[in-house]
Amino acid sequence: MVDQTPENLQGKYKAMVVCCILGIGSLVSWNSMLTIADYYYQVFPDYHPSRVLTLVYQPIGFATIMTFTYHESKISTRKRIMTGYILFTISTLLLIVLDLTTKGRGGVGPYICLCAVVASFGFADATVHGGMIGDLSLMCPELVQSFMGGMAVAGALTSALRLMAKAAFDKSNDGLRKGAMIFLAIATVIVLLCVMLYAYVFPKFPIVKYYRRKAASEGSKTVSADLAAAGIQNPSDLTDDDDSKNQRLSNKKLLIQNIDYAVSLFLTYVCTLSIFPGFLYENTGKHGLGDWYALVLVAMYNCWDLVGRYTPLVKWLKIENRKAINFAVLSRYFLIPAFYFTAKYGDQGWMIMLVSVLGLTNGHLTVCIMTIAPKGYKGPEQNALGNLLAMFLLGGIFAGVALDWLWIIGKKNAF
Repeated sequence: MVDQTPENLQGKYKAMVVCCILGIGSLVSWNSMLTIADYYYQVFPDYHPSRVLTLVYQPIGFATIMTFTYHESKISTRKRIMTGYILFTISTLLLIVLDLTTKGRGGVGPYICLCAVVASFGFADATVHGGMIGDLSLMCPELVQSFMGGMAVAGALTSALRLMAKAAFDKSNDGLRKGAMIFLAIATVIVLLCVMLYAYVFPKFPIVKYYRRKAASEGSKTVSADLAAAGIQNPSDLTDDDDSKNQRLSNKKLLIQNIDYAVSLFLTYVCTLSIFPGFLYENTGKHGLGDWYALVLVAMYNCWDLVGRYTPLVKWLKIENRKAINFAVLSRYFLIPAFYFTAKYGDQGWMIMLVSVLGLTNGHLTVCIMTIAPKGYKGPEQNALGNLLAMFLLGGIFAGVALDWLWIIGKKNAF
């Protein structure tokens, strides 16, 4: 069995920092795409880039994570996650190459190529997202929270850089394009860093080795390559010989026991993505901030989403009651009519406030569900449950993106 001395839990805070960086890398490429959407609206004004690219990205991601979730117990987590980060690096670099090749010109051909690269983002996202959440779910909740927080940091970071780039290049020729290229270059460097961190640094933290050895002793096969990378060459020797102790619940039973968490996560992202980002770019009208308005709204959402992912660290703010989580999730749907009437009759101050509430509640509920649900299960079950929750999260994003198109029904020149 696994030694449980306190020394095995060292490196927790370093692991949390690395998890945060890995979270940034898992979304920085896609968030860069969303944040430079105003550039793509300039290049492809008739193709609804924000909505179409999101609709290309999500079905690929959802189909991929469904496949991985079904086969998660047979797939090496290390190979899965490494594949995802390497694909992120190549795809982000391809966006720069595509723009340089076309010299920033639009047209159907470049747009199809752009959609193809975005589809690869969807595959990479599902590969990394489910793999990391499943892997961290068999460890301590703080590592899950750090990874989820890193995903929000990616949004806040790209928004802050986008505002600075717009201020710097606003009056120059090809200002939007220059800013976009800087963004994509930074994103490429970050995801390449994540490849290095996950391959050579993360597996060697004592706390990570401890939890992976523990999972292996409970019958997990997904951590073998990670243990080997940490210098443990015979992880199969850790497995308890008593097979009855290593039997785990099936995915179906895990889902039945946690269906309320899964549905709550799904509904949280249906609500969020039915508003963000398409509605914010195309349906909020014109205000005093001019072409800064959509960028400010996206920045406010990302910043408050980041805050929301750290508020559960305050014990009395963390929602642990299952009924309370369900109530909070359903209450967010009042935001949809609130956004509609504010866009039609309200001013920009009210819209900024609503976007802030949307981001804060999205981040808070996500972390509450992701950190509470895996408690009480064995390592292999926690890994499976993490994958299931990630699948419902991406399913909610996919459904929300599809419903986002309903906002343009009845608009003149909608298509």
